[in-house]
Amino acid sequence: MDNLYLLKCEVISHWIAVGFYILSTVFFAYSVSFKKAGALKYGMFLAIIGLIPHSIALGIRWHIAGHGPYMAKYEVLSSNTWVVILMFLLIGWKIPKLRAAGVIVIPLSFLMMTFGLFTNPEIRRLPPALSGVWLVIHILFNKLAVGAILISLGSAVLYLLKKKQGDKEFYRKLPSLEVLDAYSYKFIGFGFIFWSITVAAGSIWANEAWGRYWGWDPIETWSLITWLLYGLYLHLRYFFKWQGTKAAWMLLACFIVSVITIFIIPFVIQTLHSSYFM
Repeated sequence: MDNLYLLKCEVISHWIAVGFYILSTVFFAYSVSFKKAGALKYGMFLAIIGLIPHSIALGIRWHIAGHGPYMAKYEVLSSNTWVVILMFLLIGWKIPKLRAAGVIVIPLSFLMMTFGLFTNPEIRRLPPALSGVWLVIHILFNKLAVGAILISLGSAVLYLLKKKQGDKEFYRKLPSLEVLDAYSYKFIGFGFIFWSITVAAGSIWANEAWGRYWGWDPIETWSLITWLLYGLYLHLRYFFKWQGTKAAWMLLACFIVSVITIFIIPFVIQTLHSSYFM
């Protein structure tokens, strides 16, 4: 089958997925804004449907490029979104009371994907430096870290909303404040572990590709800063018993830094990674 035709199918599939994610966001927002718990299941269903064309789009691109979706903004952000939404759906299936976190997870995810779709969709071949098992581990755990952080963020936002409007019927159906706080803590714990593996695997891969484990490249530096901040968050929670509102706000601050690290630094500052992710 002609590659040009396949690429057209890939673009169409991506935008169909975006459409379903937008509809999913509408139902999640409607549920939280108007305290309609029943709308959550429709938001979940539409997100599941959206994953189907999304998976087809990534599969087509993988087939044509001959490598995974990690060589350009277009495919990096799309595959990040796919992993985040899949993680959220699995968590929402396992813990139904956390489905309301979709009001944060789904819109942030599809915005990330949409931003990528407006960038250069050119297929790029894999440079020799981008090979090996350590690169695969580095990329995979980075995506898992993004998913865990977004789900934790969703739990923290639900905590703040319930803290403010806990007398409403909808919020009474959510987990207790203590449970939401605990979920936020646990998912950041997973995110911290995933980020640690990302940094460690990236260092090993950097040594194989560039002959050094660490070079204070902007990506490396900001990844370390983000890792330290989440480590500080966990330290304050465990040893100083930070919890509740101040812990939620600190998590929001850490999230802003991780957004800068993952979605801004690689694409706006010239680094060793820049030639791979333009």
